[in-house]
Amino acid sequence: MTSCSAVNVSADRDAGEKSAIPYLFACYQRAKEEVTKVPEKLLSFAVRCKNLTVSNMRTVLLTPEIYISQNVYEQLLDLLLEGFSGAQPEEVVEFVEEVIAGILSDQEVRTFEEVIVPVFDIFQGRIKDLDLCQPLLYSYLDVLLYFSHNKDIAKVLVEHIQPKDPANGLQYQKSLLGTVLSISCLLKTPGVVEGHGYFLNPSRSSGQETKVQEANIHQFMGQFHDKLHQILKNLLQRSGETRHLLLSWLGSCLQANAGRAKIWANQMPEIFFQMYASDAFFLNLGAALLKLCQPFCRPRSPKLLTFNPTYCALKELSEEERRNRNVHATGLDKETCLIPVPPQQLVESAQSYSLLTENLILTQLTLHLGFHRLHEQMVKMNQSLHRLQVTWQEAQRTGNPMSEQLLEQFERLMIVYLSTKAATTQPAMLQCCLNLQASTGALLVQLGMGNQGPEHVALSFPLASLQNTMLCYVPEFFAENLGDFFIFLRRFADDVLETSAESLEQILNFITVFMGNVERMKNPHLRAKLAEVLEAVMPHMEPVAPGAVQPIVFQRERVFCSYRHAPQLAEALITVFVDIEFTGDPHQFEQKFNYRRPMYPILKYMWGKENYRESIKHLAHYASENLEAMNPPLFLRFLNLLMNDAIFLLDEAIQYLSKIKVLQLERDRGEWEGLAPDARREKESSLQMFGQLGRFHNIMSNETIGTLAFLTSEIKGIFVHPFLAERIISMLNYFLQHLVGPKMGALKVKDFSEFDFKPQQLVSDICTIYLNLGDEENFCATVPKDGRSYSPTLFSQTVRVLKKINKPGDMIVAFGLLADKIKSHADRQQQEEETYSDAPDEFLDPIMSTLMLDPVLLPSSNVTVDRSTIARHLLSDQTDPFNRSPLTMDQIRPNEELKQQILQWLDKHKQERLQLGPSG
Repeated sequence: MTSCSAVNVSADRDAGEKSAIPYLFACYQRAKEEVTKVPEKLLSFAVRCKNLTVSNMRTVLLTPEIYISQNVYEQLLDLLLEGFSGAQPEEVVEFVEEVIAGILSDQEVRTFEEVIVPVFDIFQGRIKDLDLCQPLLYSYLDVLLYFSHNKDIAKVLVEHIQPKDPANGLQYQKSLLGTVLSISCLLKTPGVVEGHGYFLNPSRSSGQETKVQEANIHQFMGQFHDKLHQILKNLLQRSGETRHLLLSWLGSCLQANAGRAKIWANQMPEIFFQMYASDAFFLNLGAALLKLCQPFCRPRSPKLLTFNPTYCALKELSEEERRNRNVHATGLDKETCLIPVPPQQLVESAQSYSLLTENLILTQLTLHLGFHRLHEQMVKMNQSLHRLQVTWQEAQRTGNPMSEQLLEQFERLMIVYLSTKAATTQPAMLQCCLNLQASTGALLVQLGMGNQGPEHVALSFPLASLQNTMLCYVPEFFAENLGDFFIFLRRFADDVLETSAESLEQILNFITVFMGNVERMKNPHLRAKLAEVLEAVMPHMEPVAPGAVQPIVFQRERVFCSYRHAPQLAEALITVFVDIEFTGDPHQFEQKFNYRRPMYPILKYMWGKENYRESIKHLAHYASENLEAMNPPLFLRFLNLLMNDAIFLLDEAIQYLSKIKVLQLERDRGEWEGLAPDARREKESSLQMFGQLGRFHNIMSNETIGTLAFLTSEIKGIFVHPFLAERIISMLNYFLQHLVGPKMGALKVKDFSEFDFKPQQLVSDICTIYLNLGDEENFCATVPKDGRSYSPTLFSQTVRVLKKINKPGDMIVAFGLLADKIKSHADRQQQEEETYSDAPDEFLDPIMSTLMLDPVLLPSSNVTVDRSTIARHLLSDQTDPFNRSPLTMDQIRPNEELKQQILQWLDKHKQERLQLGPSG
């Protein structure tokens, strides 16, 4: 039947088609065309022909065994693939939809599931070998998009991906959806670069070539993530059942892969890859979920406030309850939350939870299990690449035959690093993540203020005390993810921070509320991490390598300088500095130095900005006024710990440098040549270890002394008070003794810069502290009392060194005058000491063995000590030093009777001296 007399070329062509489904589709197309052209009297015949093609197609799919040597399921997939690759896929979709309707109306021979699942299996088998940057992949994704859009196929699809063993994390990756999610520019098999298609021969590629390749990957990743997002969105929107099954799959997948976040998992890669889904799987799943969150990812979105964290407190629920209450993530009740549930507070869980609540939790959990691990890997690879490069350069310099092998190792690791960096820095994904984390920060601030209303409340201080707080249901990984992301940006995508002014303000609010507040965030390690986050987002003005571009920090500078809560942010930083001294962790002593490392550059930056500097000075003034308060003031405790750190760090650095010098001398004299191989390796290992430890302690001591130098420029009163003056003076004199005195030769290692040893800077900073405080008579009078390290010779040696290192003339003159002033105090004190040398034992401080000037009685031990001695002790340890019972400054009582006796004895001795005259 044809509507024209001309020869029907397409019919002749199709008559030779041997594959059933392409033939039937061609017939369908012709019949459909005839329907629009034939006369009215032939219309019913044309419609019948069209229906016959659909009916026959249904028969083909229901009885595929009839068609020997044909795979009808492959033909169906190819038909869809061809349709979506062409200009007009609508006709293919229309044909397939009619066939599906026919199959669904009669499933006696075969169910619809039995028809469509073989198509899924073929689809999965083909797509697993496709590459991220292959255009063919995107045609297949269009087919999958259609599957997710058709409600009947979508339902079978989400049923099909459910794993046989829901507790096995790797099973989810082996599903159809998991196979798609695993496509990436990351290595398919960890550590195996052979057959990897990206960043080959990195050392022979220019920086520009690497950038072009990365941009190309980013472009394909953008398309890929858009399609993944649309697929998930379609499945969530098709029907309640499809949505429930997809969310169940996601919830079970995250629970089965929870071990990815455990420390042991990263230390045992062989077991890891047999148990859990891959990094690529989690990176892509996270990117798709981030896109689903974007409608509510604005920091002031009222939708955000509908988030209900009690979802995370729910324990074992039945399948029916999960379906009815929209709760699909499991195991969250075992997560550590920001604070413990207050006593007597009952969990008021909701009857059902919004998709927003579930989306936010599933997304943050996915990032916690995925992005965090990739970030850690990149940091480790960065360090390994640096070490390999240094070792290779050394091997080349010495003609070591290992240089070729080292270069190959470097090349292989560089391929992995560049591939990982490309995968994690896709701009649209980073922007989505930035929006989510800034919004999470804003949400947690609202919860931290106790806001449970429908509108955002402006942040104001002081914060009200918490009542019926929701923070006890928010898992710590919400805050960890936020911090981890901004630290990642600082390290690997700094330019993103500069374009995110509004987001940065939300992060500053979050840090200000939580960093110094143990009532809102109990974990001291997490609060200390927020200092690292603050360092990551603040403007960085450090010098860059020659030829490198100075990063633009204009927007960050503007946000920091105009920040409304600058005083509270400065106070929060100093609070967490103090709090991490006592974390209760067995490794707290070693940890605190790493935690404090980022705090020094922040303090230095703040000191350079008037609004922050004034708030720090205000804290210092308050401390000066309340030195004997029951609880020592914050700034007093801060200075005490700062000096403790400086003494310990520089002392350790000096010891390590001395050991390094001895080992270097042994090596250079050839003493290692005759050693056994094991003994020589041990020496080399010791030198390397002492070098690393020495470098760390030097870096930290440079920071602590530098911080004291700028603080003393405008804060003086508290430093010269007897509570602190003796401590800081003995510390400065001890350091000068090692840096300019006869002991300095022990520190002359080869290449100071290798160990970050900066003796000139340290001497300059110590002299600056002296000059800053030298106008205070009390300070100058206290310097000679340091019997351990002070001597007039030490100060004349310091003047000589200042000249040698070309310090400004006015500094040298000022320090010389200060030295003379201190010497006159020393001469006067020497005479007095001779006079007081026969003081009765009961007049001497039992701890310091010095004459007490302000004796006080300790209530529990009933021992008398000098006020300044016990005040210094209580800064570090609030117990009676003689019996360890609790003690605070407000509990001590003046021993007026003894004080009068001492004053009378002093007066008597002065009179005797005057009577004896100079000869006496």
